[in-house]
Amino acid sequence: MTFKETINNDLKISIKGGDNVTRGVLRFLNSDIKNAEIEKGGEAGDKEIIEIIKRSLKRRKDSILQYEKGNRFDLADKEKEELAILEKYMPEQMSEEEIKRMVTDVIKELGASNSSEFGKVMSLVMSRSEGLADGNVVSMVVKKELND
Repeated sequence: MTFKETINNDLKISIKGGDNVTRGVLRFLNSDIKNAEIEKGGEAGDKEIIEIIKRSLKRRKDSILQYEKGNRFDLADKEKEELAILEKYMPEQMSEEEIKRMVTDVIKELGASNSSEFGKVMSLVMSRSEGLADGNVVSMVVKKELND
């Protein structure tokens, strides 16, 4: 079953079950997917849908930070609830140890020795991880490895 089918099935279940929060999140996600398909001019595959979900997760994380800075904890809690719903659709992310191994391999392969080569290492690690690694964790590991 594709991500799109799973999302649509879960949307139907949330509508029938009266889960308004999940329904709203999945409708918004479906809207983002449809917009991406219109822009692309074709059907969105699982990789594109994962990227759409990642962008949605990032928006919610940013919103949570802003709401918490503004002492709007009620809105931050709502965003956290929506964030948890979206995270269910993400494939399992790589552990920090797996990322560290990959970064070490890429550094050896490229012969990178200092922080000026951060971009090259970061780019290659992110492309090889195929969306399974959190960019912030990768960045932290790459900086640490290049500075050692």
